[in-house]
Amino acid sequence: MTIHLPDASGRLRVYEPRREPLALTSGTPFTSRTVLSAAHVVADPYADVSPDSPAAVDWDATLAFRRHLWSHGLGVAEAMDTAQRGMGLDWAGAAELIRRSAAEAKAVGGRIACGVGTDQLTAGSLEEIRKAYEEQLAVVEEAGAQAILMASRALAATAKGPEDYLEIYGHLLRQAAEPVVLHWLGPMFDPALEGYWGSSDLDAATDVFLEVIAAHPDKVDGVKISLLDAQREIDLRRRLPQGVRCYTGDDFNYPELIAGDEHGFSHALLGIFDPLGPLAAEAVRVLDTGDVKGFRELLDPTVELSRHLFQAPTRFYKTGVVFLAWLAGHQEHFTMVGGLQSARSLPHFAKAYELADGLGLFPDLELAETRMKTLLSLYGVAQ
Repeated sequence: MTIHLPDASGRLRVYEPRREPLALTSGTPFTSRTVLSAAHVVADPYADVSPDSPAAVDWDATLAFRRHLWSHGLGVAEAMDTAQRGMGLDWAGAAELIRRSAAEAKAVGGRIACGVGTDQLTAGSLEEIRKAYEEQLAVVEEAGAQAILMASRALAATAKGPEDYLEIYGHLLRQAAEPVVLHWLGPMFDPALEGYWGSSDLDAATDVFLEVIAAHPDKVDGVKISLLDAQREIDLRRRLPQGVRCYTGDDFNYPELIAGDEHGFSHALLGIFDPLGPLAAEAVRVLDTGDVKGFRELLDPTVELSRHLFQAPTRFYKTGVVFLAWLAGHQEHFTMVGGLQSARSLPHFAKAYELADGLGLFPDLELAETRMKTLLSLYGVAQ
C-alpha cells in the first residue's frame, strides 16, 4: 500500500500509509475539564446553488457528526466559525442549525453551546447591532442551549471606541437568562475583527474585555480566547474573576494551555477538536486521572496537524477540517457550503492526509486511502 503525494515544491513522493488505526472508543463526559468541539456543517452536494446562494445543508449528515462528538464525551459548540458563519452559512441557516442541533442534543443528552452574533447585518447603528444580537440570543435561549456571544463584524465597523463595546455587551449580559461565554476571535481568523474591544493594542483591548467581565461576573460562565498567543491567554486567564472559566481557542498551543500550570488551566472550545474528537477525548480522560504526562504524550503529537490546518490564511482552516471528515468517512463527499473546498491547495491536502494518517485518525484506512487517491486523480496525479 503506497500512495504518491505532491509536496510543497510540486514533486511527487511515495508515502506508505499506516496499517492500523488507533483503537479509540466512546466514553463518558470529562471530570477535570469542560471541552467543546466547534463542529463543521455538511453541505448538500446535490443542491443547485452557487457560492453566493444561501447554504444548502445536509441535515442528516450534519447531525450525525454531532452525535459522533457527543458519543465520545465532547460538548458541541454550534454555529461558530468552524460552521462557516459568515463564510458560507448565513443567519437563516445558522438559526436552523441551532434549532436542529439543540433538539438533537436534548434527545441524546449531549452538551451544546451556540454562537450568537450579528450576521443579519453587514453594518448598522449601535441600536441595530444590539437588536441583531438580541434576536440571535433569543433563538439560542428558546432552543435551550447556552449562548456564546461572538465577536461582531458590524460592531467592529461601527464602534467609535471602548465605550461602545461596554454599552453593547453590558446590555446583552444584563438580559441574558443564563451565564454566557464571551468569545474574542482574533483578526487572523477574521480580518474584519481587527481592533476589537476598541483598540488594535492588545493590552488595551484586554483591559476593556476584562472590564466587561468585571461588571457582570455572574453572567459570564467563561471566555473563549482565539488569538494564537499562549502567553497572552495565560496572562488573561490569571486576571479573570473567581469562577469565570477560560476556554482556550488556541489551535497552536492547546495541549499546554489545557494542561495548565501551578496557577490554573484552560478548558477548551476548539475547531481542531472536530477532526481530533476521539483522540482528544481519550487524552482528556487520561488527564482526568491526574496523568498530565500521559495527556501530553497523546495530544502533543497532534499539534503539527493543527498548525498545518490553521496556517495562514487561518480563516480557511475549515477546508482542512471538512476534508479530514470526508477521508474519515463522516460524510460521503468533499463539498462545502460556499464552495470553500477550493480554498486550499493539493499539496496542503496531501500533507493533511499524511499527518492525520500518521496519528491514526482514520477509522477505515482503506477508505481514507481510496478517497485521497480519488482527489489526486481529479488533479491529474496518476498512482
